[in-house]
Amino acid sequence: MGIRQSNFGKWKPEWGIFRFSDDTMLKARKQAAQRGHAIIEVSLMAPWIFFLFMGTLDFGFYAYAAIATENAARVAVAQTAHDVDTAVDTATACTYALGELKSLPNMRTVTTCVIGGLCATSAPAVTSTNPAGVTVCQVAGPDGAASAQVSVTYQTIPMIPIPGVTGQLTLTRTAQMRVVNQ
Repeated sequence: MGIRQSNFGKWKPEWGIFRFSDDTMLKARKQAAQRGHAIIEVSLMAPWIFFLFMGTLDFGFYAYAAIATENAARVAVAQTAHDVDTAVDTATACTYALGELKSLPNMRTVTTCVIGGLCATSAPAVTSTNPAGVTVCQVAGPDGAASAQVSVTYQTIPMIPIPGVTGQLTLTRTAQMRVVNQ
């Protein structure tokens, strides 16, 4: 008897296929099973990764809105602190605050702001159609000198709904500066 040769792992043109050894078949099955596990892991983790990405996006927008609101209050109080007469000028404060808030998405077409009362204890009632408000006041500074105080209120756009977060925030920032020409 002759030595029997295995047909596995050899090309047989008459069969039209390539035959593998048993070891190669086992490796292929293990790789297919591992690929199946990877698909399941990705499908289970994808919603959480998407949720974290959306939360990061929301947080970034809210941080940018808070910085822009703070800058608007700072610029407005710098303009109203020139002398005692301008320390309570709401029109000037509104103009400069709107100029700083123009970079926010819902402020591009806004031309007026909600004016709060002088030295108001509560923020102006801002709405989604008029999301900016300004309150101007003349107060005594820490050193007893006359100071201008400006509060800017801004209502953000509704963002992606995240449980526990309303999706729309109202930010109020206050800046105070000593009146230059008293």
